[in-house]
Amino acid sequence: MENKKKDNQVNIELSEEVASGVYSNLAIITHSPSEFVADFVQLMPGAPKGKVRSRIIMTPQNAKRLMKAMQDNIAKYEQTFGGIIDVESPSVPPVNFGIPTTQA
Repeated sequence: MENKKKDNQVNIELSEEVASGVYSNLAIITHSPSEFVADFVQLMPGAPKGKVRSRIIMTPQNAKRLMKAMQDNIAKYEQTFGGIIDVESPSVPPVNFGIPTTQA
């Protein structure tokens, strides 16, 4: 049984550069039949434009796993710290990065 546990382990390396993370206050998500693209943007008040700080591309299956993991973690967070208030954000104009929303 102990060997079976070890066989399922995956080592993940986290570099110092990636470990520091990036700040994002806007996510723009698009998709095609074969992938989801999530652009994490930093949009500062009064600035004329935002900047994409990170782009994540994943399969539809992994996008759905991420969604479920986020739902689970938000539920656990709210059980511990209380409900998250969903405030209306200021109107953000539509953004187009030249990525088709329904084609690969």
